[in-house]
Amino acid sequence: MSTHLDPITFATGNVIGDRIEGRWITTSNALTRASHGLTLSEKRLIMMAVAQLDSRSNPPDSDLVTEIRATEYAEQFDVDPSTAYRQMTAAADALYERSITFYEAAHHRKIKSKPLEPTRIKMRWVFMAKYHEGEGVIRLGWSPTLLPHLMGLRKQFTSYQLKQASALRSIYSWKLLELLMRFKTTGWAEYTVEDFAESMGATEKQRANFNNIRRKIIDPAIKELTEKDNWIIELTTTKRGRRIRRLRFDFKRNDQLSLDI
Repeated sequence: MSTHLDPITFATGNVIGDRIEGRWITTSNALTRASHGLTLSEKRLIMMAVAQLDSRSNPPDSDLVTEIRATEYAEQFDVDPSTAYRQMTAAADALYERSITFYEAAHHRKIKSKPLEPTRIKMRWVFMAKYHEGEGVIRLGWSPTLLPHLMGLRKQFTSYQLKQASALRSIYSWKLLELLMRFKTTGWAEYTVEDFAESMGATEKQRANFNNIRRKIIDPAIKELTEKDNWIIELTTTKRGRRIRRLRFDFKRNDQLSLDI
């Protein structure tokens, strides 16, 4: 980790309105698929910070700190400023303790001609969370090992507008949106049940029975994305024997509804 004493700061100032509307979230596909375990408030805070980064620029050599204001958070997610700051401070405290779990394919390495299991990699979101009571500002210091998944992206990345997720009230809906946006150019996405459950942070009880995943995660997420972001999403399942093994989502925006609104 860099020990540079003058970190680069991406600050939002007091800008709201049009610049909020135009913000995009861009992350590597690996990060999109990774298991985060974030709450909705944590997801909102971290993605507001991600939306300030220039995904095309290379990560800086010095520490990178992003600033998020409660006024902007309140505007973005339609909550009052005092609620916004409470959510942000609680989320910042939790993010400092949060890690991300990646699984790296190991198919190029073998032991006795047998493929190895994927390598599990864990890293933290931030190395620093800073705020002052009454200031209405949170500052997050990015983990240097994470920045290549957020900046300098040339291929294999997921991108969508922050405003698409602003009205969502379920972390599962937000995560499903990201998993679909990986394949927005094709209009369909396919995952094994295991990969999907891992990415969504499904509990062990939910993973034990696909009906639980569908009832607790998939169906409510599809319903919310349909109602709040004008998606048409169809799920098709594939069985092997008696068990459902793969999920296919065919999706598109309901353009006519968007025009009517």
